This record gives sequence, C-alpha cells and structure tokens, in this order.
Amino acid sequence: MTRIVYTHTDEAPALATASLFPVVRAFAAAAGVELELRDISLAGRILARFPERLREDQRVGDDLAWLGQLVLSPEANIIKLPNISASLPQLRAAIAELRQQGYDVPDYPDEPANAEQREIRARYDQVKGSAVNPVIRQGNSDRRAPASVKRYARRHPHAMGQWSAESRSHVATMSEGDFRSTERSLTVARAGSVRIEHIAADGRVSQLREPVAVIAGEVLDAAVMRRAALERFLAEQLRDARERGLLFSLHLKATMMKVSDPIIFGHALRAYFPEVFAEHGEALARAGISANDGLAALLAGLKRLPDADAEQIRRKIERAYARGPALAMVDSARGITNLHVPSDVIIDASMPAAIRAAGRMWNAEGEQQDTKFVIPDHSYAALYGETVEDCRRHGAFDPATMGTTQNVGLMAQGAEEYGSHDKTFEIPADGIVRVVEADTGRALFEHEVRAGDIWRMCQTKDAAIQDWVRLAVRRARETGWPAVFWLDQTRPHDRELLAKVRPALAALDTAGLRLEVMDVASATRFTLTRARAGKNTISVTGNVLRDYITDLFPILELGTSAKMLSIVPLMAGGGLFETGAGGSAPRHVQQFLAENHLRWDSLGEFLALTPSLELLAQQTDNPSARVLGQALDRATGRVLEENRSPSRRTGELDNRGSHFYLALYWAAELAGQREDPALARRFEPLAAALAEHEHQIVSELAAVQGSPVEIGGYYHPDPRLIDAAMRPSEAFRTLIDSFGGG
Repeated sequence: MTRIVYTHTDEAPALATASLFPVVRAFAAAAGVELELRDISLAGRILARFPERLREDQRVGDDLAWLGQLVLSPEANIIKLPNISASLPQLRAAIAELRQQGYDVPDYPDEPANAEQREIRARYDQVKGSAVNPVIRQGNSDRRAPASVKRYARRHPHAMGQWSAESRSHVATMSEGDFRSTERSLTVARAGSVRIEHIAADGRVSQLREPVAVIAGEVLDAAVMRRAALERFLAEQLRDARERGLLFSLHLKATMMKVSDPIIFGHALRAYFPEVFAEHGEALARAGISANDGLAALLAGLKRLPDADAEQIRRKIERAYARGPALAMVDSARGITNLHVPSDVIIDASMPAAIRAAGRMWNAEGEQQDTKFVIPDHSYAALYGETVEDCRRHGAFDPATMGTTQNVGLMAQGAEEYGSHDKTFEIPADGIVRVVEADTGRALFEHEVRAGDIWRMCQTKDAAIQDWVRLAVRRARETGWPAVFWLDQTRPHDRELLAKVRPALAALDTAGLRLEVMDVASATRFTLTRARAGKNTISVTGNVLRDYITDLFPILELGTSAKMLSIVPLMAGGGLFETGAGGSAPRHVQQFLAENHLRWDSLGEFLALTPSLELLAQQTDNPSARVLGQALDRATGRVLEENRSPSRRTGELDNRGSHFYLALYWAAELAGQREDPALARRFEPLAAALAEHEHQIVSELAAVQGSPVEIGGYYHPDPRLIDAAMRPSEAFRTLIDSFGGG
C-alpha cells in the first residue's frame, strides 16, 4: 500500500485542511504516494449513525469504523487531526445545525421514554465525548518536541508571566469521597464477563448495563465520587475564594470524561447559584434545562419559562454574583465565565495557560487576578499543585534554557482510567453497586452508594501495558535520559500496574538505563527540577496524565502543545501520527468568521507528515517518499526560522499564507536535493513558479482579510464555501492543481 490516510475533523483544523491537503496531495503524488481523506468530524459521525433516516445523496460512510479496522493492520498510516470530543451541548448544537440543513437526524432524548428513544440515545452516546480516540489509538503514545521546534523555542523564547513569591494562587482538591480515595482494583484471572449491578435499599437488583467482556490479565478498577463529599468540597472552596479575594475557577474535562465531569460541573453551578436551583429547580427541569449543560444553556433556556419566573431567576443569578467569589472568565469582553459552558475550560489547556500567565486568570474587568484552581478529584491534581508551588518558589520557567519532557503514554486498546466510557453512572438511588462475575456470581468489587453519587469502572488490557513498558525502555535507550513511571504504590490501580511493570522490566535489557518509579507529586518535582537545570526527562504515564503532561510541558517549553510530535506506534505494526491540540480551535473559528483570518498553526500537521512519509518509505520500499519527508522537515525548519507561522493579527500572514510558504520552501528543497534526480527535475518548474509568483500570491491571500466570511455552518459547513474561503489565491490554486493534476 502506498497510501496515507488524512483525517477530516472539525473547526479550525478542518478549515486548515481545506488549504493544506491539496498541497500535500499534489506533492505526495509526485513520489507515488496517494493521500486519502476520511471524515471523523462530529457531524460526519452523527450522520453515519442514522443512514436509514437520510436521503441517498445525504448518506455518508462510517469512516471511524473503517479506520478502526485499518489500525489493526500493519499497513496503517494515518494523519489524525484534533476532532471535537463532543460535550452534550456541542452534540445538541450539531444536531440542531444538521436538522436546519435538512438532515432528518433525531433530537437527543434526555430521558428516553421507549425502546426507540433508548436506541437513539445509545447511537448518540457512541458519538459524544472521546468517541474517536479509543477506536483508532490501537497503540501507545510517544509524544515529544521535535529537535527543530525545541531549537527554535530556545532561540526565540515565548513570553512568560512574572510569578510573585506572594502569589496566593493555588490548587484545591478533595482528600476524601472522590474517585482516588474510593478506588479498588484487581487483575482479572480468567476471560469471561462481569455484571454491574445496583442493589437498592429494598433489595431489588438491577443491572446498570449489559455484561462487560473481560480477558485474563487485564486490570479492572472501580471507584465512586460521593455527591455529599463533592458538595461539601465545592461549598468550602467557594467560601474560601470569596473570603480571600481569589477568582474561583473549575478545571475539568467534560469532553473526554463525558459522563462524570458534566455532572461534577453541574454540581459546581448549583453550588454557585444555590437559590436558583433550590427555588426553581423543578421549573428548570420541566423546561429541559440542566445544570450539567452550564450557565449559558440555563440563560438561553429562560425564554421557555414564564416571563415572571425568568426575571426572578435572573435577579437571583445577579444576587449570587454579588455574594459569591468572582469567577474566572473565559471571555471577559463577552461576559463568558468559567461556569458558562462545560467544554470551554478543558483542564489540560486551561491550567498550563494559567501557569504560564504567572498563576493568574482573567476577571470580569479584563484584568488578571490570583486564582483558586478547583480540581475535585485528587488523582492527578498534584501535577498542577506542585507546578504552581514550584513557580511560586522559583519564578517562571525560561524557555531559552529549560529542558524538554517527553511522554510515553499508556492508551492502547482503549486503556481507561477516567469516566469517558460506557461504564460510568449517576446512581439513581441509595444502595450498593457491585461488580460480579457473570458465570459464578462472585463479587469482585462493592461500593455503598447514595443517590447522585458517580460510580465508574475502568479496564486496561495486559497487552497494552506490556507494549507501554517496551516503548518506555526503547525511548530511554534511544535518548539516554531518565524514564520515570508515574505510579503510586498506595493507589490500587497503580499497584496492579506495578505488579506487571516490574517483571516486564526484569525481562528486558535495561542495563545502563535510569528507570524510576514515583508518585505524581514526587515525579512532578523531579521533572520540574531537571527542566529548570536544562535537563531532559521521559515521563511514562497512564492515559489521563499522558493528556495532561503533553499539554503542560509543551506550553511551558514551546508556548503551545500544537508543536509537539505525537507518534502512536500501532501494536499491529502501522503508525498513527497525531497533530497537536485543538483546545483553542473555537476561538480561531470565531476570528475567522468575523475577519477572514485563520490563526491556526498547521505546524503539527507538517511535523506529523515527516515520520508518516518515512514509515511509508520503509513499508513500501519507496525511497522517493523518504526524500519527500526529509525535504519537508527542512522546509518546516525554514517556516519557523523565517517566521512564516500564522500571526494572531488580521492583515498579517495567516494559516493560508503559512501553507504557501511551506509549499515554496518544500518545492525548493526537493528541486535542490541530489538524492533523487528525477524527483528534483519534477519539482524544479514548480519551485521556480512559486518563487516567481510569491508577491502576487501573498497579496491575494492578504486581500481577502478584514471582512466577515460565510461558510454555511459551524459543525457541518458547505464544502464549496470552505474551498473558496481557504483557497482564495487563484495563482496559488492554479499552480498546485496543475502540478498535481487535480
């Protein structure tokens, strides 16, 4: 196979694809490499769930399922861009947009009343949250800053806020009643299935879902977040923030942890606006307004209430603002608070940004203020707590001198340790939840629960763990750096992992390697100390810490995690190459629609394509593909050094201009190389033409900026409008399409 599969996703990355993909496809074709585009956008995933309700011309294939099969084959070679991990408000918005466009997809049933609605909800539940990654990440994660990017960051360090030793910003987290403190874990002895049962106070037994298949050797966990403990914690933190004059800021991940975190978010909203929900909760529920959807949904839903009731609620909201602590703002100018939308404040993006900004977030007046960072579950809160304390003691990190932190992350085969899956439940009534072997009825876990508690079960396969250990050892040997397993012997889940990690390490050649095991707090301190001294470290972590660490350290080192190289060596032998963070993508789209300026940086795509081409060259014995990748790497270096990355300011170079300069430099590198003379001759005319038309093309790209642009939809835009908007230079379009034959 000579094919690379490129994913079509959402928001800013999808806009960028419309500009970049034609360039890459044309260049790749010259080396005998085919690029294929597959749709894993939120809208595409929704449409694929309901083919029987659509006209023939509206139906789309299930590209996610297709990719799920491809990653199990050794020839898989996939470029994966950031996609929307849909929270419920995002899912509803996408459904509404599709229906408005004439697609007969059903509404999302909040409370299914019959079998048909239950089936509709089950289909949608396969779409929302982190639905893509567990399907295609059939390998563990190898994330690092490429040498060229790290070199550029040191030569051109980004701005960092100036920390004060008097900063009162801090992380607040629970110590009891959360997932970490209630966790139980074991290693499954034999293959079979388990039931998750709820036993009510009157003895009635109900299954929370159909039996779950398990295989021998996998690690099984169960834990519960107790509602009463969570409510006490939130009330205490709100009171403390008010008394100390700190911003209150909640940090969750309602997109990945799609069941648990929206519920926790809802409790925070109720804690901040207690009168609203105590006195109007029933009326809000009847109007279909849920605290879990955030303050923005509540305010928008008031129009469904009688005017007098809506006005009373608005007055109570204003009274709560006056009585409570000031809220951290997502957008001060528009009055968007930390509690407006669950998916607006994603912990792995929001916490590093706040740490980079000297531990401060924005208040309603548009000024930075010391902040209480509220992270309810304490499983991983120490990562951020220790980093905040380190910066208070020692000041901001210096990107010009700090070392790099790479990550080897356990995520293969749907490795879980969070609530983004179908085994997390809000408990309906007091009683007991237990996990029992389906064939013997033997109880494996048991938790006393009360109504409103959040209970979850997680699974991590043995084969994924063994592959993770081997990958960590390989990276340690390739770099010569210490590799730290972030595992805590006192945590049940980690204890089960360590029982596998230690014999796995003993069976490998680890002579001369420095391999450490540390809990989260100790590992954070160790890594930060080395980074300040300019030393490099490999963090070896589970799935959630992989997510958090591969944003925290890159944002401190590079200014953004979008510049990270993310390689997933698939267990079947192929490769998945991921392209950076999409957390800021919505703001990029807002600016694009208003000003026709897209500041999304496609550097992650440039970086991912190089190892993708190298893998394809190895797999298919195609030396031209290797030359293509090597030339791309040099061209990417020129984009950085010559400051051809997108600017934030309208009227300056944006994403489309950056793509032009990549094409210009890439063609020049290919025309000038001597390893493949035939390929050089193929690119010589294009390199000359792009250089000749540089001024014209840049002028055409700049001329369209400054005015609003219409693309026909946010979640499901019109492809023709997108193409026109993202390829506005007729000269550039003609040169690329004529070269590629498209």
